[in-house]
Amino acid sequence: MAKNCIGLDIGSSSIKAVQVRKSRSGLQLTAFGMQPLVPQTIVDGAIMDQAAVVEAIRALWSRLRLRQKDVAIAIAGHSVIIKKIAVPQMRADDLANQIKQEAEHHIPFAKDDVEIDYHVVTPQNAMGQTELLLVAAKKETVADYVQVVRDASLSPQVVDVAAFASQNGFELNYSLDPRETAVVITVGAAISNINIVKGGASLFTRDVTIGGNAFTEEIQKKLGVSADEAEAYKVGGSYDENGVVPQEVERIVEGVGEVIAGEFQRSLDFFMATTADANITRVCLAGGTAKVAALHRAIERRSRLTVEVIDCWKRVEIDPGLDRGYLAAHGPEALVGLGLALRSPGDK
Repeated sequence: MAKNCIGLDIGSSSIKAVQVRKSRSGLQLTAFGMQPLVPQTIVDGAIMDQAAVVEAIRALWSRLRLRQKDVAIAIAGHSVIIKKIAVPQMRADDLANQIKQEAEHHIPFAKDDVEIDYHVVTPQNAMGQTELLLVAAKKETVADYVQVVRDASLSPQVVDVAAFASQNGFELNYSLDPRETAVVITVGAAISNINIVKGGASLFTRDVTIGGNAFTEEIQKKLGVSADEAEAYKVGGSYDENGVVPQEVERIVEGVGEVIAGEFQRSLDFFMATTADANITRVCLAGGTAKVAALHRAIERRSRLTVEVIDCWKRVEIDPGLDRGYLAAHGPEALVGLGLALRSPGDK
């Protein structure tokens, strides 16, 4: 059996690495760490400063003392298109040959400019067609991510989509009733991935270009504080001289939470309006901003559903040498990396 890749999550605010190994009881986490990136290093999923990303990856590998070179990475943002489509039933090899032509009808990019892949969701639906998830990613973006990994002296083995990596990390830790439909939202710094999941299949995915930076930037602008102070206020870790979070911060955070929740709700409303028998039962959050209570409240008000923060280590054994406090504090940020760490070289 092939050894798992290290999950390398190249986000817009930080680089995350997750390493697991198969143990007798399941999976054991052997390494996890994060390395911050300077703002604007990655914008809407596009790498603006390749040297800075390479340096951050190398620094993280050095700090975690990682020797393994095989990694799985993920991409997100406007350069990735995911669509659920139905095609006439055909043999698997015929489908593989036809998929590029089929993609032309559904993707707003020239076919020569994108990498195309697909996953069969329903071999035969009620209409006698095959339903599949069609994924297209701009070749330029894929090449940029692969290049920074190689420049950091690592070997990229798998290029995944962030929303699907999140789903794999979620399903490792949570068992869903086959009738249950869950919304998995990974709230990144600049991009949030929405993935609606039922019975192990993704029913709907969308990347929304809004995230935790919206809180930080609004606090900075309104209060005239530094980015670090604004970040601390956002997660409730900064107080005034009386030991309380200023009321103005609470008002700002509540307001931004409403805006972000509104963006998420538009996607949920679209899904509900276009899907028969849609019955969403829970909303699960990951990402650094998942810890912002105001966002929970705003999503719960709009969706009328319970919101919970995903525990990435719920069913993962922790190596005794790792800092459990650090893992608990940063667990929500690890979901994409964990999903990637489940992949092996040679995976489709």
